[in-house]
Amino acid sequence: MPSDLERACDLRALLHRYAHEYYVLDTPTVPDAEYDRLFAELQALEIAHPELATVDSPTQRVGGKPLPEFSEITHKVPMLSLNNAFEDEDIAAFDKRVREGLGVAEVVYDVGPKFDGLAISLTYADGVLTQAATRGDGATGEDVTQNVRTIRAIPLRLSGTAVPALLEVRGEVLMLKKDFARLNEDQVTRGQKTFANPRNAAAGSLRQLDSRITATRRLTFFAYGVAQCDGVALPGEQSAIMDFLAAQGFPVCHERSRVAGAQGLLDYYRAIGEKRGTLPYDIDGVVYKVDSLAQQAELGFVSRAPRWAIAHKYPAQEELTTVEAIDIQVGRTGALTPVARLKPVFVGGVTVTNATLHNEDEVRRKDVRVGDTVIVRRAGDVIPEVVGVVLEKRPMRDVPGADLFSAAQEPVNPPFEMPKTCPVCGSHAVKGVDEAVTRCTGGLYCAAQRKQALWHFASRKALDIDGLGDKIIEQLVDIGLVKTPADIYLLNPEQLAGLERMGEKSAQNLLAGIAVSKNTTLPRFIYALGIRNVGEATARDLASHFGTPGIQKDEKVIAEEVAKYFAEFGELMSDLPADEAECKQVIARRLDLLTQVPDVGPVVAQSIVDFFAEAHNRDVVAALLAAGVYWPAIEVNAAREGPFTGKTFVLTGTLPTLGRDEAKAMIEAAGGKVAGSVSKKTSVVVAGEEAGSKLAKAQELGITIWTEEQLRAALA
Repeated sequence: MPSDLERACDLRALLHRYAHEYYVLDTPTVPDAEYDRLFAELQALEIAHPELATVDSPTQRVGGKPLPEFSEITHKVPMLSLNNAFEDEDIAAFDKRVREGLGVAEVVYDVGPKFDGLAISLTYADGVLTQAATRGDGATGEDVTQNVRTIRAIPLRLSGTAVPALLEVRGEVLMLKKDFARLNEDQVTRGQKTFANPRNAAAGSLRQLDSRITATRRLTFFAYGVAQCDGVALPGEQSAIMDFLAAQGFPVCHERSRVAGAQGLLDYYRAIGEKRGTLPYDIDGVVYKVDSLAQQAELGFVSRAPRWAIAHKYPAQEELTTVEAIDIQVGRTGALTPVARLKPVFVGGVTVTNATLHNEDEVRRKDVRVGDTVIVRRAGDVIPEVVGVVLEKRPMRDVPGADLFSAAQEPVNPPFEMPKTCPVCGSHAVKGVDEAVTRCTGGLYCAAQRKQALWHFASRKALDIDGLGDKIIEQLVDIGLVKTPADIYLLNPEQLAGLERMGEKSAQNLLAGIAVSKNTTLPRFIYALGIRNVGEATARDLASHFGTPGIQKDEKVIAEEVAKYFAEFGELMSDLPADEAECKQVIARRLDLLTQVPDVGPVVAQSIVDFFAEAHNRDVVAALLAAGVYWPAIEVNAAREGPFTGKTFVLTGTLPTLGRDEAKAMIEAAGGKVAGSVSKKTSVVVAGEEAGSKLAKAQELGITIWTEEQLRAALA
């Protein structure tokens, strides 16, 4: 049996190989679950035996303690910029200068895309990544080593057969189009500002002082050159150096090539231009470099740019077109996004007919109206967006009865107004306080949110339906078998047998998992409903505050009886009055009822009221109880008594032996509460290794800070 040291070394080697296959070669040989299992094993070994941890371990990619600021790094070899060319004549002139400078009839060039990202310098000592720096002003850059370690495409240790004693690699950090789209979708979900394009997203992610944030953003990297190399003789051609870098484990662009003469350069430029829209990353041109390093040295530099290289830029990706309509799209989390339907226009190699307007505030800020002539940009070659309105072209009409002292004309079309109801399900659309995003309150009922709502309902911390993963949910929704969570409990073996990769045994196991999930608790049930701003802690607070008489197994609950199983909370289960004044009074009463619950403020209360104001959400609750979901009774205000009664705790950092859920359970069993953020109401902050901003805020507020040992002592 191998020792812990041998096992740790083996695991690191395996994980490095699997990560290289996945992120660099794009040919994974093991499923994600196997990688995660090996990663967890290595992580456990390094926690148990800290002396086994190494700087190049895959576990170091998760991010570390936030930095107060970035330190400066002086580049030993300056990171110079390239001169730009825009016309065919510029390229012909460049090739002529190179040929004349070398005194040759034809020159061979190494060519490749010009990534629209952030230039970076990576330094390796004896094969291990020791430093990463941004380009900065070319002479000095910022030390972003901690952040770069989180980028899985960048090797922490070189893998070549001959590893240099010192290697400085130059390349580009960027974000793939699909990851950019996913990031902006998440930003919208959280009500945060979206990024304009992948380059801005990559730059903002790489320059986070908290590397744990960088670790959550899927950045990638492509190497394009070597600045220094000691201990290994480099090839004599730029194209061969790229092969050398690939052998060392670096991602290099597959679109690179070798061409001869000005015509070869232009042919490559046009070929990449045609493929530009289908590339997985954003580019703004192509780069031409003389392939021979000896010829590069002979040509030398002029000012701050090499004579042997040039960037051939593509035209700006903006065009004018007309807004024919403004529609509303509903995302999987209920976010309503205005989308401009455009008169078709060719932008950046593709025909654009739709462009995102992001949210109501953005539409009003730009004052986009139907009929307007607008500037459209392919933002990062991913999602077309409306940059602005050409006001001089706005359709206007004469104002009836206008005189010399009033405006003679006014816009034909009125300003945009966000709809008050969801265009998919008809539920009310609401915009939270200090939020930019308007959301549908349909939740469980809305078809646009259906898959996300079902996934949440079946998740481990909700109803915990064993075997009901996202792939099965996708199929069940797509073929129309499941529309609401209640439909899950009506599934039968024959229906499941029609799903992909669902054999008889798998179907039986899933149905068994569904049956087991009926036995739940009220806090889990409330959390499973997916009410906005209602997490696990709030669900427990609501259940404890209002109580429930419980539901017995096999007890038949009809729709008219549902409210009683939620005690006082059941007031929310009735229709709102039709009379506007009376309706306002009822809503005010419900908000007041909810804000009496500890830690439930106006925003959370409003989310709960909005959710239950929709009759179809209440119908889903009734259908779930009718389908046999049940839970034990909870006495009103049945808070646990113990040494921590009345105290609020916050957990931060990594505790030596306790997992976050385990520590939370211990505190709650002793009568305490666990909150997610530090405030003046916090009693104690339990801090472990790499505790961040929560610890700093606790120190600022003078809140008691405990270690895990002190927490255990208080419970003894």
